[in-house]
Amino acid sequence: LLVKEADGGAKSQDTEVLSANDAYKFPIIGSCSLLGLYVAFKYCDKDTVNLVLSLYFSVVGVFALTGSFSSFASQYITSKKQYGFKKTFPLVGEIDMLCTPAEIVCLIISTIFSAVYFKTKHYMMNNIFGICFCIQSIERISIGSYKTGAILLVGLFFYDIFWVFGTDVMVTVAKSFDGPIKLLFPSVLPTLTEKGKFNLLGLGDIVIPGLFIALLVRFDAVRSQIPRLRNIENATFAAPYFLINIICYALGLVTTVAVMYFFNAAQPALLYLVPACLGGSLAVAAARGELALMFAYEEEGADKEKKEAAAAEKAALEAKKVE
Repeated sequence: LLVKEADGGAKSQDTEVLSANDAYKFPIIGSCSLLGLYVAFKYCDKDTVNLVLSLYFSVVGVFALTGSFSSFASQYITSKKQYGFKKTFPLVGEIDMLCTPAEIVCLIISTIFSAVYFKTKHYMMNNIFGICFCIQSIERISIGSYKTGAILLVGLFFYDIFWVFGTDVMVTVAKSFDGPIKLLFPSVLPTLTEKGKFNLLGLGDIVIPGLFIALLVRFDAVRSQIPRLRNIENATFAAPYFLINIICYALGLVTTVAVMYFFNAAQPALLYLVPACLGGSLAVAAARGELALMFAYEEEGADKEKKEAAAAEKAALEAKKVE
């Protein structure tokens, strides 16, 4: 996360920076996807839908596992030589299949793991896949500014409440979908003759607050002028925003579970997590007198729409001058 702020905030090529416009669209896109899955499970054969989705997530999971563990494996398999190919194809574009020995080993192990998961659907393997999806999402997606993060959280706050309390759509999809879109926690362990009973936590309830907390730890780094240091990966700095929000997130999760058990009904986790995360960050900023600084914080790529509009306007003006 800190390396994203090195060299003046440069991002890696694989990182997608969310703008405010993207944040506004998130609940709409999420609602369309959710409704699509609901219709598929309601009007199509449930086993067929689960088979197709399981195949998709098993394939994607191979790359999620590889990406999550390749950094660890590279500490022991140190060769940097790359194998494979990198070519540009018509219509498809550039395809990069270059891999280091560490990545190849992880790819083989991940493929075997994915095949076993597809066959057994064991809940612990499901959780490993789910955790890797969360890691890769938080690594590859970045919230561009605090304002964007607030828009995203507030939008999904109402999205979660509506689809859980207002309809049966969210609960139906979550219970019908036999795939790693949720973490499973057994309340009754499975036996040889009976299936276990599980409580679940959707990956969105981890990824969305996780993206926001990742933004705050980068804000902590900027406040401490960490990007100016050369040895950034070993740097230490005070991280009050990060620490307080981790605590607030944990309290939000505990509250969600407590309310779920008390009422014996599904709960929209973001109903508790969003106020916890936003409230925690605002409280720290107010206590430190940094509210204006936090709301003004933006990362490279956060204002991409403005830059694109300005570039288009400039090009139009130059075209008029030529005429």
